[in-house]
Amino acid sequence: MAQKRKIGLGKGLSALLKEEDNASAQSQDTEKGTDPTGGRKTPIAGSINFIDVEAISVNPFQPRTEFDEEALQELSESIKLQGLIQPITVRQVSRGEYQLISGERRLKATKLAGIRNIPAYVRTANDQQMLEMALIENIQRENLNAIEVALSFQRMIDECNLKQEELGKRVSKNRSTVTNYLRLLKLPPDIQVAIRDGKISMGHARALINVAEIDKQLYLLDNILKKGWSVRKTEEMVRELQQGEKTQKTKREKPGLSFQLQKVEDDLASKFSSRVRVNVKSEKGKGAIEIPFNSEEDLNRILELLDW
Repeated sequence: MAQKRKIGLGKGLSALLKEEDNASAQSQDTEKGTDPTGGRKTPIAGSINFIDVEAISVNPFQPRTEFDEEALQELSESIKLQGLIQPITVRQVSRGEYQLISGERRLKATKLAGIRNIPAYVRTANDQQMLEMALIENIQRENLNAIEVALSFQRMIDECNLKQEELGKRVSKNRSTVTNYLRLLKLPPDIQVAIRDGKISMGHARALINVAEIDKQLYLLDNILKKGWSVRKTEEMVRELQQGEKTQKTKREKPGLSFQLQKVEDDLASKFSSRVRVNVKSEKGKGAIEIPFNSEEDLNRILELLDW
């Protein structure tokens, strides 16, 4: 009789499975092409089973979009030495086919380690539950960046027909927290990318949301990145900009621009990351383009963009 081969699972998972030898036998059955559930045609929901990694498709509702390759490699090496401590969670979609609910990082690392079978909880879940469980599991682990959380919240609202208050209860967040995340999606793409990449914090983003004009938001972002502004400094600059706007508005009302000139103004503002004003002074179309600057350094930056 062939000697049983032990699978490195870690003490935590061994306790869950009750008998390591039984787990090993299940794994061997899987490798031989037999039913790893001990002869059951369908795994019992809520049980832990060893499943071929190639039989598991990824969760289409997974809110996480990026994985740290170095951290993934480290987890893979740990799994080789210690085994997988915490099983993944799947649902069965057909005989011998499964779909991941949570644990994509663990599944990727297991494949990377060259291990064929992975311990998994088998659960019954519909599409809405799949989305909710994947989102909640990742949020609890704090693995998502703020933009991924915001996108996931928006998906739950759209696809699960939830109100913000209902969503907050599902993810154990108050309504104001949910609202703050959702507001991030109103920021321009450059700022969302900076949040996603960890270049600015949630506090920076919340300050920028209070600025109405995109060009000013981008100007502030540029200063945060180049000068290392703190959240408090950013909030101070936002207040200064808003105060300046109020003062200017009391002095004069800006004449309306045609669609073409408004587009020119917006395009220039985006190019220079500064407020650009196109002033038409006569009916014949005469006027001027004004590019204000806030410091000598800011002026030099604008001149460089003009190839001065």
